Amino acid sequence: MVFSSIVFLSLFFPVVIVLHTAVKNNVFRNVLLLIASLLFYAYGENIYILILLISALINYIMALVIDRRKRKWLLVLTIILNLGILCFFKYTGFIVANVNSLLNLDIKAPDITMPIGISFFTFQALSYVVDVYRRQVPVQKDYAKLLLYISFFPQLIAGPIVRYKDIAEEIDHRTVTADNVAFGLRRFIAGLAKKALIANTMGACADFIFNSGAEGLNICSAWIGAVSYLMQIYFDFSGYSDMAIGLGKMFGFHFKENFNHPYTAVSIQDFWRRWHISLSTWFRDYVYIPLGGNRTGQLNTVINRMIVFFLTGLWHGANWTFVVWGLYHGMFLLIEAFVPKLKSLPKAAGHIYTLLVVTVGFVIFRADTLGEAVTFISRMFSGFTFDAAQMSFALRAADPFTIVMAIAAVLSCGTLERFTSKVSLLEEKNVLTKRENAIQTAVFLCAILALIWCIIRLTGSSYNPFIYFRF
Repeated sequence: MVFSSIVFLSLFFPVVIVLHTAVKNNVFRNVLLLIASLLFYAYGENIYILILLISALINYIMALVIDRRKRKWLLVLTIILNLGILCFFKYTGFIVANVNSLLNLDIKAPDITMPIGISFFTFQALSYVVDVYRRQVPVQKDYAKLLLYISFFPQLIAGPIVRYKDIAEEIDHRTVTADNVAFGLRRFIAGLAKKALIANTMGACADFIFNSGAEGLNICSAWIGAVSYLMQIYFDFSGYSDMAIGLGKMFGFHFKENFNHPYTAVSIQDFWRRWHISLSTWFRDYVYIPLGGNRTGQLNTVINRMIVFFLTGLWHGANWTFVVWGLYHGMFLLIEAFVPKLKSLPKAAGHIYTLLVVTVGFVIFRADTLGEAVTFISRMFSGFTFDAAQMSFALRAADPFTIVMAIAAVLSCGTLERFTSKVSLLEEKNVLTKRENAIQTAVFLCAILALIWCIIRLTGSSYNPFIYFRF
């Protein structure tokens, strides 16, 4: 089930939020949310819900053992079990294909379907066990509560990656207020609008171009495709994160922000402080720092960073395009570290440089093969052919692109979000002026209209992908 489906919007969510609001006891609320979360996952995954339950049980038991006997080998065993499950379902075919290619073999890869969200719930479970080992969180002795943390439906299948320590207290003690529900609903609608009205439009344009084959593109159509995907992946993923954060708020949970206007970054280092924050901080805290970070000499720092970005790319999918995308970003981070002037460029120049690097990187990320990526990028910078067929194709691609792209460019700067955050802060302090009250009322009306518009669009369209579901 996806947040932007009619089943979720018209049935699942209304029933769960009404019941959760009506029930005042947190014990019963937790039972309700656990049942709802398992039903939510089972709706699309049926038998694979057992993988989720087994993963949670393994980490529950291992954390209890580690809490009693702090032994590194127990932690290593837990990591191996978690990564073993992840690798089996996500990377078996990839490994077999590469072994076949390397050794000229013909081993048949097993037909394994990857459980949705396995990368997210595996990383959440791992962070919990590591934090128990480090004595940073108390061990959870109630399996149902740990299962709720791992399976909680707002963040289960596409993040953000939530740390146990961030919501441990709220599992047992949380309050649900009308203001929180109203704020969460506005945030959810904003995310839904990002997804249904912008990401889907940009995605259709990107698919139209990428699926046509890179060989027939010129510089115009190549850049339209690249920028379309640049906007699709941001509004798709940040929209889902907004919906998850909004849903969490409505149920009394406070998730950390996952995006901070990454397309306003002025360097690649700045970009990674703003993009998919929950993933980048996860790798920092559980991989980069344990490897030694930047404390063990310049050479080891380079190696550690490239390991992290190799794993970051591989986490996204079983394809060399993802690995190269990760190493590509790691390379630019190293260049910025060794050429400090790149991080001190004038703001406009730094912004252009960053967007150019990120856009080219996402072409590698989107392409099916590295060869296709290379051809596509070459068309972006050398496709100066403008025959009638190529220009006709570019114009057809640009038809739905132009207006929505203009709106996306404005919204990606965060102007609207910063304003609504300011209004919400003033609302909490009860110091809204008449003008701000009027604007707040307008925001509510716009939210209602946006929700109606989204439902109409979703009802009338079968195109509704979520990019990060496959991760």
